[in-house]
Amino acid sequence: MELQQQFEKAAEESKSLSEKPSNDILLQLYSLYKQGSVGDINIDPPSNPFNIVNKAKYNAWEALRGKTKEEAMQEYVALVRQLKG
Repeated sequence: MELQQQFEKAAEESKSLSEKPSNDILLQLYSLYKQGSVGDINIDPPSNPFNIVNKAKYNAWEALRGKTKEEAMQEYVALVRQLKG
């Protein structure tokens, strides 16, 4: 199966995991998904300093700057497989 197809399948599977992942894992899934689908972060940081969720998401994605889409896709697929058990 092609990497893009594996990535899309893993994205679907991530929505139906048997247990809800921790917030750290959810941020990791989010940032790897965004890096794999969009590439380097292309948005401004959240303007509201009290919007903790969006700030955490922004920082997680920002931390992956420079990682190729392919690397992010591979890591995302591997993480979802690991979470599925």
